[in-house]
Amino acid sequence: MTNDNKIMTAHLQRFAYIYIRQSTAAQVEHNRESTDRQYKLLERAHGLGWPKDQIKVVDRDLAKSADGIAERNGFDIMFTEVALNNVGLILSIEVSRLARNNSDWYRLLDLCGITNTLIGDEDGLYHPGLYNDRLLLGLKGTMAEAELHVLRARLNGGIRNKAARGELRRGVPVGFEWGERDGEIRLDPDQAVTGAIRCVFEKFDEFGSVRRVWLYFRSQRIQLPSRRTQRSKIRWTIPTYAAIHEVLTNPVYGSAYAYGKSRQETYVDERGKLKKRVRRLPQSEWDVLIPEHHEGYIDWKTYQMNQERIGKNTRPGPHNSGAVREGMALLQGLATCGRCGRRLRVYYQGKNGTPGYYCASSNIVNGRGAFCLRVGGLRIDKAIAEVFIEAVTPAGTEAALLAEQQIEDEYQTTIQQWHRQVERADYEAQRAERRYQSVEPENRLVARTLEAEWEQRLSELARAQAELAQREQERPEPLTDEQREHLRTLGIDLKRVWNAPTTTDRDRKELLNLLFEEVNIRVEKSAKQNNVHLILRWRGGAISELDVALPNPHQPTIQTDEKTIDLLRRLACHYDDATIAGILNRQGRRTAMGERFTANRVGNLRRYRKIARYQQSEDKREGDLVTIAKAAEILGIAPSTVHRWLAAGFIAGEQPTFGAPWHIRMNDELRSRFVEEAPAGFVVMQEATRILGVSRQTVLQRVKHGKLEAVHICRGRRKGLRIKVLDDQPTLFKQSS
Repeated sequence: MTNDNKIMTAHLQRFAYIYIRQSTAAQVEHNRESTDRQYKLLERAHGLGWPKDQIKVVDRDLAKSADGIAERNGFDIMFTEVALNNVGLILSIEVSRLARNNSDWYRLLDLCGITNTLIGDEDGLYHPGLYNDRLLLGLKGTMAEAELHVLRARLNGGIRNKAARGELRRGVPVGFEWGERDGEIRLDPDQAVTGAIRCVFEKFDEFGSVRRVWLYFRSQRIQLPSRRTQRSKIRWTIPTYAAIHEVLTNPVYGSAYAYGKSRQETYVDERGKLKKRVRRLPQSEWDVLIPEHHEGYIDWKTYQMNQERIGKNTRPGPHNSGAVREGMALLQGLATCGRCGRRLRVYYQGKNGTPGYYCASSNIVNGRGAFCLRVGGLRIDKAIAEVFIEAVTPAGTEAALLAEQQIEDEYQTTIQQWHRQVERADYEAQRAERRYQSVEPENRLVARTLEAEWEQRLSELARAQAELAQREQERPEPLTDEQREHLRTLGIDLKRVWNAPTTTDRDRKELLNLLFEEVNIRVEKSAKQNNVHLILRWRGGAISELDVALPNPHQPTIQTDEKTIDLLRRLACHYDDATIAGILNRQGRRTAMGERFTANRVGNLRRYRKIARYQQSEDKREGDLVTIAKAAEILGIAPSTVHRWLAAGFIAGEQPTFGAPWHIRMNDELRSRFVEEAPAGFVVMQEATRILGVSRQTVLQRVKHGKLEAVHICRGRRKGLRIKVLDDQPTLFKQSS
């Protein structure tokens, strides 16, 4: 059957799809002839009888592979249209454009055979429903898949063979460049670039931590070179943590050639689609590793030591301390269990964060492990510090004299890098000036751009020079003879330096890590006392032992004094925990640990002593107990007046102890004493003293004892106390007559 006989009227009534695809973006950009050939298939479809308005071009999958892993939206759309019986012809330059894997290829063939859809390429037209055509299409699909495998195997074999000799030219990190000979890798000739990279390795050798190196670069505002691709220009920026980590872990900086450090894997995602991911491989699984291949910033042995150090910082083992961190526990990472040998963990407790050490062996198997130890760290740290100071005191004087030289060396390292940055900025400014001077003045379109670039370079130069000037002003002044003598004194008395406020816990732990490799801790309990037996393993192999006494476990238990407990019982009947805490603090009482009382501490003490909590009484027949402020509000007087009448006895109040709040029982009898107008027979205080012939204090005492009645006038111009003088009350004048 010829091609023309395969095309039926039913095919021409449907659409013709032209499928266009290139595997990579580079092919789309550079292999233009192949793309043009595919677009010319429009003319062939029109020649086969399809009108131009029934021809659709599917070019969404340009720069996408047909290996079955990349998502091809154009192929999916075309597949859907075939299933809907809207396609009469699928035309492509060759079947490998449609699929390079049998999974997609046979799925398309089955669907085209069911929907009576033709498939065409440069060799002819095929009907998947016919046996011979289906056999030929299947053979072409298999050859396309085999072709992809052969091409990959051939290319990968050549790449691996060249990489095995160290001659495969892949991207080298910043600070290197390829030489003219095969496999030659040279250091970058730019001294600013090499100086910055060397500074990273020098600071890591000093600090031993990637994070500390990163913080140093940020604090000193030192820039690090970087570039996105091998062909792009070098950019200078303040480095990130990832940039510092990449420099320290890249084997090229360690004078080694490496290939195959990662592997591309294919997997099925949760939606059942094929995906690719890149997995980094351990060094033992790298395809090619050639140590000492070229001149590096460090040698291969130093590189391996750095990787081991970084690994210990990330995942500290049982006998290494890892990176020194903040915290008061001086033996962090050094302490091991004297029973099971595991590395002890650190805990902090209390308001002051008191350090301690414990063994986690009790949690090793679902919490069924054996308990080893848990001990406070203050006395242990103090004993270790004394041993350390005693050991390093003979070398203290020499270390003090080297401190000045170390400060000067660190300053020179920083200032040299800033000098290089100024030189680089000056070169860029001169280069921009030469470019601006070389352009014709009439060509303002180009001149304006070059002028703006020149101004930008000059601004960067000015900033670099200003920063360099500031750094030079911050140069440490040389020590005087008096200061050097003081340093020698401190070198002898290292204990003052150790306990100085400027010496941080991180500094102390770094010093201990220099001398100690391990501190084994074992708790020895007895009936009389507890001891901690320490085995000190020094760097170099020396071993020493030390015993530290712990607090006596049989010493009397610290308790709150009984007078405070009795007072708490009386106060708990009237006040809540917060009020009781204020009363106890005003009386100068303290907890068993010598701390001020709080509502939480009062509550804990009350519950421990099984003292009932204050509950407000619901019996209001005798009146509510209210505070002075509430009583003043109810009676319409000032709180100071209530205090005055409490002291005078005009108002009765309750105060369980000194410093406790006054409580006043508000009932009808008390309210009747505060009126707006004076009843008959009640006179002012001055008149009462005249009638009774006694002093004001005597009148108040009689009111307090109930011998005289009194009321308080709350309103009017003449507020105050009114006294009722009875007719049969004896007076001084009646007694005289």
